[in-house]
Amino acid sequence: MVFNWFRRQKSSERATPPQEEQLTANPSPEAEPAAVVSAEEPLPDSAQQNWAEEAYKHIQQQSSQAQAGDETLLAPPETSAPIPEQTLAENELVAPVTDQVDIPSASEPSATAPLSFLARAEADRQTRLERLKATAVEVAPVVTPRADTVVTSVPLVEVPGLAFDEGFLWSAEILAAQGRRPEDVSIEEITWLKKLRQGLDKTRRNIVNQLKAIVGQGPLNQAAVMEIEALLLQADVGVEATDSIINTLQSKLREEVLAPDAAIAYLKKILRDMLDRPLQQSRNPIFAPEKDTLNIWVITGVNGAGKTTTIGKIAHIAQKSGYQCLIGAADTFRAAAVEQVKIWAQRSGIEVIANPGKNTDPAAVVFDAIAAAQSRGTELLLVDTAGRLQNKKNLMDELSKIRRIVDKKAPNAKVESLLVLDATLGQNGLRQAEVFAEAAQLSGVVLTKLDGTAKGGVALAVVQQLGLPIRFIGAGEGIEDLRPFSSYEFVEALLSS
Repeated sequence: MVFNWFRRQKSSERATPPQEEQLTANPSPEAEPAAVVSAEEPLPDSAQQNWAEEAYKHIQQQSSQAQAGDETLLAPPETSAPIPEQTLAENELVAPVTDQVDIPSASEPSATAPLSFLARAEADRQTRLERLKATAVEVAPVVTPRADTVVTSVPLVEVPGLAFDEGFLWSAEILAAQGRRPEDVSIEEITWLKKLRQGLDKTRRNIVNQLKAIVGQGPLNQAAVMEIEALLLQADVGVEATDSIINTLQSKLREEVLAPDAAIAYLKKILRDMLDRPLQQSRNPIFAPEKDTLNIWVITGVNGAGKTTTIGKIAHIAQKSGYQCLIGAADTFRAAAVEQVKIWAQRSGIEVIANPGKNTDPAAVVFDAIAAAQSRGTELLLVDTAGRLQNKKNLMDELSKIRRIVDKKAPNAKVESLLVLDATLGQNGLRQAEVFAEAAQLSGVVLTKLDGTAKGGVALAVVQQLGLPIRFIGAGEGIEDLRPFSSYEFVEALLSS
């Protein structure tokens, strides 16, 4: 079964109807803000715990289907092997007993001396039969429990690499709050949420601990708001985004006094609304390649931001989601850039269009890649470009040329231009995004290396100052460590304890 990462339900707003159905099935009266608050507390024995257990059992059944066949084939010999022995033992007991009835006739010759040996052998035989009978009576009842234990132990086998721990409970609660059903949860989603939470651990420890100390002093007041402002600036949220958040908080405080839990829940809502604001103005709120149509995604960014690695990961996601993918290696400046993208493509079984020459024209490679994609019926073409600084005008003009080639060669294609930003750069990446937005007509941002920084708040700065939506987020070096962005999951991973 193909799991489509691009089409997975991840918006809390679109999840309202399924969530209402789930609330009727699981008696949990909390709405979304209450579910957010409960994520920061130890899970009690409630509907959330039951939901997580049901999801884990469903994942168990999916992952153990291949092993279940082997176990059922091996289980009958274990239960049936003792049974023939017992039946044989009982048959032996029945047959000799009939012979034993005739034995009293031998009591007359037993008085003679030559028959003493035979009598002694017959007595030994009788004692062995009695011992066998005694053991047969004791073992026979044990056969039924052994068969029961084999049947009940199969669904209790743990999923390899996925423990039912605190990380699973948190991930399950995040999915349940978005209206997901236990039978719809996949192991890929649980694994990604655990990685995302672990990747944002540095930022979360800096923010959450101080934030809880601030709101734990009592109802939120103006002094506490000023402390939150300093905290957001330390997390590299940016001045403009911080001002917007603080102004919204102050407006809320003029209406009512917020308790600590309500203050954190309201802060999460502000951050989610800020991250989702560009999607309301975007022509493509759901960022996914269209089936049976050529989609061209041009990946840009400065040197070392992770463009080639991001292309390999996006190609892997597209392949797993059922799209026909192709990569155009237009990074003809950096040494071994083509070889690197080929290695990433081999991991997903995707073909690469490249020019064997050195220092060739990147626009020519893009032209050939588009022609190959059109002839092969490719659904997603990923174009790798050379890393360049935003102050190099000649290289930025070359990026504009690539975009003109794409628009001219594939006028009916769905074109997206994504900027890869290194989260460890913080505010320094904003100037890069401003210049690239002019040259490449950016339509989104890919935020990488969030697992190596304590300034994950740069995501808010990018959205607020540039008005660009975040399309993908990376929290690791593995091929599975980049996924489509979800504001709800990001904020929960950022602010949950």
